[in-house]
Amino acid sequence: MMSTNSKNVLVVSVGFLCQFTAYGGLQSLQSSLNAEDGMGVASLSVIYASIIVSSMFLPPIMIKNLGCKWTIVAGMACYVSYSFGNLYPGWYTLIPTSVILGLGGSPLWSAKCTYLTISGNLQGAEEGKKGSDVINHYFGIFFFIFQSSAVWGNLMSSLIFQQDTNIAFIPDEQLRTCGAANCGLNITVNGTATRPAQKLVETLVGCYIGVGLLAMLIVAVFLDNVDREQSSQFRGNREPFCQTFLATFRLLKDWRLLTLIPLTMYSGFEQSFLSGEYTKNYVTCALGIHYVGYVMMCFGASNSLFSILFGRLARYTGRAALFSIAALANFACIIALLFWRPHPDDLAVFFVFPALWGMADAIWQTQTNALYGILFSRDKEAAFANYRMWESLGFVIAFAYSTFICLEYKLYILLAVLLLTAITYPIVEYHEHKHPTPPVEEGSNLTHSQKNIQRDEGKIVCQTRI
Repeated sequence: MMSTNSKNVLVVSVGFLCQFTAYGGLQSLQSSLNAEDGMGVASLSVIYASIIVSSMFLPPIMIKNLGCKWTIVAGMACYVSYSFGNLYPGWYTLIPTSVILGLGGSPLWSAKCTYLTISGNLQGAEEGKKGSDVINHYFGIFFFIFQSSAVWGNLMSSLIFQQDTNIAFIPDEQLRTCGAANCGLNITVNGTATRPAQKLVETLVGCYIGVGLLAMLIVAVFLDNVDREQSSQFRGNREPFCQTFLATFRLLKDWRLLTLIPLTMYSGFEQSFLSGEYTKNYVTCALGIHYVGYVMMCFGASNSLFSILFGRLARYTGRAALFSIAALANFACIIALLFWRPHPDDLAVFFVFPALWGMADAIWQTQTNALYGILFSRDKEAAFANYRMWESLGFVIAFAYSTFICLEYKLYILLAVLLLTAITYPIVEYHEHKHPTPPVEEGSNLTHSQKNIQRDEGKIVCQTRI
């Protein structure tokens, strides 16, 4: 019979699957669906700018006052508001809802990490197992379910947009402007780049809103409030606001964190390129917007499968080897994208790039989080807040210049950040190899009752993509 804690893990996982089925599909379409004046990518830039602000102080405040369950519900409500903003997109609807989403995004993910950690420790105490082993098992279940959201969200968009009767033949004049061959700032408006019929857009966004509301309902009704007692204690013993706010910046005194900033920001750059530039300047331009979903499904499936594979391989190969594979894969893709001229006859090639990108992204996400957890095990909250902040800054920069510089230069910038990462990351890895960071002794400074519910975030490999 399934334990209560295992049931809660499934509830959280299914809730996130539903929520990010909606948001992931919308994010992939923003650069194509709301291309007028760069409104779509501007909204994405605002989202990640808001995440930077919220990651500085909101997660501990919300979790300590609302508890993990209701922080998750509140964060999901912020995501649903963005879906409503896409029903009738405009600067006055997308930008405010982007701010709301960004402010709720960081607390949502932090609450999820904390909830699964508490559940793992509780289950480990019940079964007499090591808490960290149960936590890793629970996160494996979560990632397996969650990462398939990219498949379902993009499948919905492609199936719905294929009903558009205005899909037209792509003239050779437009094909010559696709990819890095042209600047990429202005795609000729014809049957492939035109926004689909408003009825179809409303149908898709309506489905996304329904799925998002379903996620909130699942969590609110079926998820147990396992940290109710801790939340009550926290509310009675509040930390000063300035202490919470400054903790993130105090950690910047550690040279290792400063050296990891290029690696962390590259994670934002590479994700934003695929969802913002590849979908618009390669897929939409040469195939049509109805193909964006299928291409991003390939990315999501690759990301999910390789996350599981590399999670198992990491114990045998080490982080450095996996990071090298990711860097080489991205380097090869960037060089190829500089010279490739997309054409409908090369249909398979459109799926090769997201498959390779998904493999590399699986490494960047899982291994960078693991590295942060190991290096800064004594300052976990501040470390992961820095991770979210610098990764989000990469998103903000990439989306901000999206409508101002040519695609070729965007690829050069991406390549430059990758090369900088290849220089700075090995320094930290070499230092860690020579002077390993001592792990925090599990259960130290805790009472017997507290040991069973300790929030050992240091052992979390936390998915931070929102």
